[in-house]
Amino acid sequence: MDSSGFVVEGEKFVGVQHYADLFRGEAGDRFYNALANTSFFTFTTVALETAIGIAMALVMHKSIRGRGLVRAGVLVPWAVPTVVSALLWQWIFQADGVANAVLGTQILWTSDGVQGAVAVIVADTWKTAPFVGLLVLAGLQLIPAEVYEAARVDGANASQQFFRITLPLLRPVLLVAVLFRLLDALRMFDLPYVLIGPRKDSVETLSMLAFDEAANTRYGPAAAYGVLLFLYVAAIAFLFVKVLGAEIFASSDSAKQVKRRLRRKRDLAKEDLT
Repeated sequence: MDSSGFVVEGEKFVGVQHYADLFRGEAGDRFYNALANTSFFTFTTVALETAIGIAMALVMHKSIRGRGLVRAGVLVPWAVPTVVSALLWQWIFQADGVANAVLGTQILWTSDGVQGAVAVIVADTWKTAPFVGLLVLAGLQLIPAEVYEAARVDGANASQQFFRITLPLLRPVLLVAVLFRLLDALRMFDLPYVLIGPRKDSVETLSMLAFDEAANTRYGPAAAYGVLLFLYVAAIAFLFVKVLGAEIFASSDSAKQVKRRLRRKRDLAKEDLT
């Protein structure tokens, strides 16, 4: 650097050295741990959020008293900013917080360990399950009531209607919801960072690792982590669309076939009654 502050000669080009360093030694151990945490949080939270979201949508879709209030209450967690949600759950998971008081235990939820990972999963599921519920609710409202009427005429009970009508007709919506949540969960950063803290082995994700490297002015490894995270997200999205993209259109066609078959049965039932 000369007297004017301009760089005269910089560092030499290292090629793929930063990428090679990520897979060996202490950096490699930290990278594999962050990759495992990212994958575990992603698939665990998405599975829980999908199941809970479907249950939320079924409740919100029912014609019950105060349905509007129920829908608004269910969607409140999704409207809360992630950092605010993390601070709220940090208060709940304190040593003398609500969680320990309800469970009657003295677990240090916000410390490094399995309990920290559980706290992150609970907090993320609470916040984002309403998103899945909202998408599923939109799909439920598109299913004609006559389809269920025809099924009841055919003698289908509630369980059969759910697994043979509701889920097949909701499959395209569920696939889209799961894809959105996968892409969002893979870049998880602010929730574990605020709730548990940085440099915690049990909750450190790839986004947190890249941020930590950049914050310590190790921009080369940070950029390498960022690129690897991008490739991971892109690969998941490509595989999801490639493998299940055709399933979406197949589900749409099968849904139409289900509707036509049930309408035919309903019409036949009406003819028998007359």
